[in-house]
Amino acid sequence: MRYLALTSKDRKEMLTAIGVNSVDELYDAVPNQFLLKKSIANLPNHQGEIEVEKIMQELAKKNRPASSGPFFLGVGCYKHHIPSAVDHLIQRSEFLTSYTPYQPEISQGTLGVIFQFQSIISLLTGMQVANASMYDGATSLAESCLMSLRIKSGKKNIAKFNEIHPDYLDVCKTFLDLNSAKLVNEIDESCAGVIVQYPDFYGNICNLDAVRKKCDEAGALMIVVVSEILSLGLLQAPSQADIVVGEASSLGVGLNFGGPLLGFFACKKEFVRQMPGRICGATLDADNKPGYVLTLNAREQHIRRDKATSNICSNQGLCATAFTIHTSLLGEIGYKKLALINHKKACDAYEILSKIKGVKILNENFFNEFTIEFSKNAHEINQKLLAKNIIGGYCVDNKMILAFTELTSEEDIKNLAKNLSEILG
Repeated sequence: MRYLALTSKDRKEMLTAIGVNSVDELYDAVPNQFLLKKSIANLPNHQGEIEVEKIMQELAKKNRPASSGPFFLGVGCYKHHIPSAVDHLIQRSEFLTSYTPYQPEISQGTLGVIFQFQSIISLLTGMQVANASMYDGATSLAESCLMSLRIKSGKKNIAKFNEIHPDYLDVCKTFLDLNSAKLVNEIDESCAGVIVQYPDFYGNICNLDAVRKKCDEAGALMIVVVSEILSLGLLQAPSQADIVVGEASSLGVGLNFGGPLLGFFACKKEFVRQMPGRICGATLDADNKPGYVLTLNAREQHIRRDKATSNICSNQGLCATAFTIHTSLLGEIGYKKLALINHKKACDAYEILSKIKGVKILNENFFNEFTIEFSKNAHEINQKLLAKNIIGGYCVDNKMILAFTELTSEEDIKNLAKNLSEILG
């Protein structure tokens, strides 16, 4: 409360107690150019808790929630329906409070869910083994690049085959720079791995067999990255790959204004010792009862730092649990049906939008996301759509990437088409 604000005497006593002469000394390690020289405009002075809550509520009103109107954003984060059972179950204390399950004798529930998560990822990706999840799709891809460099020792390049999510590429470049490696566009014998996004950033679905051939010719590992895991309910599993990574938060976790996310990582069994993170395994105890335990822990917390395969300090346990519950509720048939519904929504939108003058659809194939091109700047068009309470797609210059899910109604699509016609007309 404001009535308990520090006096100058209190402040001096606290600074003395921690061994500094001023508050500024606490920020000595921060470069001067990053320090605030004046108060942030419009930011109120300290307030009581009640006043702060009112201020935050007013700020929150400026947000436009995804559920309050037509919504067509995708490119890695998708608006899907999350069954109420998911939140109900993950908020049980045995899931919500569980952190790192070092002690299997008291963590069987968490370990069992992680094992199921790994099994689901293996089935969807066509890979033989999966780890206990990653932070997000971008860091999963970066870790796959480092894993490729370890396996193909002596090679220092990673090539990209098609259009990869730019955020994913930025993260990869950061990791590779720190390891004296480069991200290149040409596939040759200097490449330890080749990245292919499936579907790609603009929604196109490429021929993975052709990518496999190029990788074999260059002696490189094939890395497939999937930003929408639901697509694997309809598309052929990328079993041609050596490593499959991606983002799984669209099921169970949801948007949540950008986070948390849920990465996944799977590969062929022969590379299991080079995987980052950790793996949960199933076994039988002395009484012949099934049990679960962390089988591989290739992190610096568990082994010598120079032998660690990553510095991932935790799996996304709660998010992985949410994904596992959601997919378990769907089952194999439900998963495929949901994927088909998403594709059907996109096909319906394709038919309607392709008839609008001034709209050019760039995709020949797609799952639930495709790209349209305008003769004018797409960002300006998006702003006009927002004024009509429509959140459009992701914009790149004159292109707009639109996503459609089971939550996209027929009315939403007609509303988008109507307003685009007016804006472009």
